[in-house]
Amino acid sequence: MVSIFGLAYVQYQYLKIGLNLAKVQFNEKIEKAIVDIKSGLRTENELTFLVASALLRDTTFFKSNPDSVLDASSYFLNDYLRENLTKNGVEADFAYTLMTRDSVYYLNSPEGFTLTEKNSEFPILLEGYLPNTFENRFVLNLKFNSLNRYFLSQLNGLVLPSLLFIVAIIVAIIWGLRTYYWQRRVITTTDAFINNLTHELKTPVFSINLASKMLADKVDDSGTTFLAIIKQQSQRLSDHIENVLELATIERKRSAIQLKPINFEPYLRKVCEEFKVLVSLEEVVFTYQIQGDAFNIIGEPFHLENVVNNLLDNAKKYSESPRIQLKAYKDQKFFYLDIEDNGRGISQKEQQKVFDKYYRATEKDLHAVKGFGLGLNYVKTVIKRHKGKILLKSTLGQGTIVSIQIPLNE
Repeated sequence: MVSIFGLAYVQYQYLKIGLNLAKVQFNEKIEKAIVDIKSGLRTENELTFLVASALLRDTTFFKSNPDSVLDASSYFLNDYLRENLTKNGVEADFAYTLMTRDSVYYLNSPEGFTLTEKNSEFPILLEGYLPNTFENRFVLNLKFNSLNRYFLSQLNGLVLPSLLFIVAIIVAIIWGLRTYYWQRRVITTTDAFINNLTHELKTPVFSINLASKMLADKVDDSGTTFLAIIKQQSQRLSDHIENVLELATIERKRSAIQLKPINFEPYLRKVCEEFKVLVSLEEVVFTYQIQGDAFNIIGEPFHLENVVNNLLDNAKKYSESPRIQLKAYKDQKFFYLDIEDNGRGISQKEQQKVFDKYYRATEKDLHAVKGFGLGLNYVKTVIKRHKGKILLKSTLGQGTIVSIQIPLNE
């Protein structure tokens, strides 16, 4: 609003300057027109003779009554004045009065108006034929009505665009604010729904886990497989619930990630060892290289461990016979982490969107892999809070490399 009022004030100042310039130009044009008018009325000609005869009510040379001659002279003089004004660029409405100094003789324009504005009269002291004929001083007084309105009409090219642009800016701001508050209302409602839903889901998941543990000692070998499936799927559901809650917490509060100086190397090594044990019973080849014994950064171990776990889990899920390689190293300024797989790869078009919230790749049968499109968005959010960068290089049919870069705190 301050910007709008400031812009309006600036436009008002420009308008005042434009009006002043218009007045100066108008006065210059009037001066030129006055010179032409005085020159045309200085000598005896058909117009000046007609005006003099009308004022003297002399009809010797006319076959009309004095009033008709007076009306005719009024119209002819009006046309003469309009022609000279227009010729000099003055097209404002005007009226005139022609009179002697003692007001004994006078002639008015055919259409007059009430004079209400200052500086709209321009008296012209005539010379030559008329003053000599009447042996008296003659003054032709030009009157202009609503000059400010006339000046504004001359500045339409400045006034109208300014008003239109200001109105357009106001409309855009109102629309933007309306959209912003609508989106905030939607986000607030969505967050409340997600929080309520995830908390409600926690109770049955906990009950399922508890029941499966109680059944572990009571089922025979034929039921062990089904019990393992129950445990695996309930744990997956629990992980999804935690991811949703963690992501919502991070997005709402920056303080959700408490950064502090840490050496991330032991945390990273622990994650790699745990993942290697986890996939040892599956057809997964996992190798890792950790070059160095200290990766000193400003970070939060819990969320960084989740980031690595998410990326390793994605590399496993989207590969038919997974071969995963993790490499960690550093230079003088940054800690780097590369995770490479031999999966299906991601097209160039999809690479621009995979980090968006709720987005899932649509290439081939990727929807056969379960998920909610939150993992990579969570990864990007955490890395961004650590002032780092995440890059994705992928080729369809050849695999994907995800690279993370975080500043060191040496």
